[in-house]
Amino acid sequence: MESLCNAINNASKLEVEVIVVVNRSDDASDKIIEQNRISIESFSKFRDEHIIPNIGFYLIESILPNKHAGVGLARKIGMDEAVYRFSKTDNDGLIVCLDADCEVDDNYFEVLDSKTLDNGINGISIYFEHDLYGNEFEAGIYTSIIKYELFLRYYKNALEYCQLPYAFYTVGSSMAVRASAYAKQGGMNRRRAGEDFYFLQKIIELGNCIELNETVVRPSPRISDRVPFGTGKAVNDLVGASAYYVCAFDAFLEIRSFIEKMDSFFESDPVKDKRYSNFHDFLLQRGLSDALATIRSNVSSIAQFRKRFFRWLNAFIIMKFTNHYRENIRAEKIEDAARLLLKELSRIDDSKEAIPLLMHYRRIDKR
Repeated sequence: MESLCNAINNASKLEVEVIVVVNRSDDASDKIIEQNRISIESFSKFRDEHIIPNIGFYLIESILPNKHAGVGLARKIGMDEAVYRFSKTDNDGLIVCLDADCEVDDNYFEVLDSKTLDNGINGISIYFEHDLYGNEFEAGIYTSIIKYELFLRYYKNALEYCQLPYAFYTVGSSMAVRASAYAKQGGMNRRRAGEDFYFLQKIIELGNCIELNETVVRPSPRISDRVPFGTGKAVNDLVGASAYYVCAFDAFLEIRSFIEKMDSFFESDPVKDKRYSNFHDFLLQRGLSDALATIRSNVSSIAQFRKRFFRWLNAFIIMKFTNHYRENIRAEKIEDAARLLLKELSRIDDSKEAIPLLMHYRRIDKR
């Protein structure tokens, strides 16, 4: 909260409302109930001590049904409230997501405000960096977050290398969406994990999404056992592991080869063409032939064909394929995969350690 106040003080003419959602399931343990009580008291004290003319603090305390309790529903409650409050002022502003233990740069709101002037922007992926050193966590957690952030950057840059239109980071604590786009796409989902990924795919489909690299969000590298996947779970699983194995870079070479020939599918069917190997076979099993036939019958130009085809060949299918490739075909250490992609991008880095590779990818993403 302190870093948010510093950022707002740095943009004195900007009006901001901070909506804080403190939530728990209806069968939460006494420990969680007590922690929430402490959080609410801390928030109330903070609000009373920080009377700032252009910033408002709003608290929502939610007890959620156990069946749906989780980060998705918590985000939905806060974001739905933001849409409602925007509607009362006839303002199509930005809904910006942040986790309670994140910190932001002093220019955070100033840079975001500059983007609200462009009403064509539907979604924003905000640049992030995890803390890689410190005394707050044990050394193993910092080692794990280094490898996991390297994986996130490797995967996103590999999607970009493959010329896929959804090559964006989908990190819930560093994303923003325009209120009208949020409402148009049905709002946030109630998933217990991966809610940010599925939500942002709907926003990306609208177009006019951007990366915002002039400021930094610093998410916590904390571990978590409350979600089935995501950063907290990955870090937890990596603590003590000798290596982190990911989808081998060869998989992305196959995807890129397929995408480069995609326009030819507007007139011809690649079903019998075995040049696309594992990726081609994977798509055939998921209805590639029927999908192409349906798409062709509903479009009259290559531009329309590409748009509809990427609705079918979406980020979820790509993720399923890369998971399949890692588990059943070939996996390699994240350091090796990341180095191969850099080489393909003509950004040679012979480092074998995760930290210098991660620094290289951070520089690429800050471009």
